[in-house]
Amino acid sequence: MKYVCLIYQDEAALQKTPKEEMAKIVADYKASAEEMQRSGKLRSSHGLSPTTAATTVRVRNGKTLTTDGPFAETKEQLGGIFLIEATDLNDAIRVAARIPTARWGSIEVRPEWTSVEGGG
Repeated sequence: MKYVCLIYQDEAALQKTPKEEMAKIVADYKASAEEMQRSGKLRSSHGLSPTTAATTVRVRNGKTLTTDGPFAETKEQLGGIFLIEATDLNDAIRVAARIPTARWGSIEVRPEWTSVEGGG
């Protein structure tokens, strides 16, 4: 079964991280992704640009409205995703717990949604 691991972290705090510590975080992420790849769990991963690059889109009364920035002000921002293959939720949680951001941010784990008609 496929699960999406949504990676949330405090963008402002991360931007203040010293270069040496950031290099360690990047190395930890690389090792984590390589471990997931070797174990056959990793399907894809994507980091996201900061929320300052976001545009929020809404359609109201047939009009498309855009706003610069994220949908909502939050303490932690979505920073990336991993799509993983896991046997069940407990297996997905074990994988998510090894994602480095779990140590200072949070990882939301959700099963991939598939429609009754077989689409995804």
